[in-house]
Amino acid sequence: QVQLVESGGGLVQAGGSLRLSCAASESIFSIGFMGWYRQVPRNERELVATISSAGAAAYAHSVKGRFTISRDNDKKAGYLQMTNLKPEDTGVYFCYAHGLRTLEVRFNSWGQGTQVTVSS
Repeated sequence: QVQLVESGGGLVQAGGSLRLSCAASESIFSIGFMGWYRQVPRNERELVATISSAGAAAYAHSVKGRFTISRDNDKKAGYLQMTNLKPEDTGVYFCYAHGLRTLEVRFNSWGQGTQVTVSS
């Protein structure tokens, strides 16, 4: 099974920046669609940003202009660059991706999340 692993979370002051990474824990053939989601305790998980296999990005209105999603197809990894962070950005950030485990076997997986805390 393909396992995704997020990294890069932490504690920052309002106005600061963080860069999150998402990568597969094992060798895979390719990643297609990829997205970042976040969740606050006792709230529903919300979409933050997505990026297609071709590199087309889309963002939630609340993060547009501050966050940038990207991918590295050689490294088979995805990233979320977060700038001008606000306390409202606090939450656990999850990576989701689907792609090909091998040429003929598809996968879709979630990471276990990385905590982002923004203090005022």
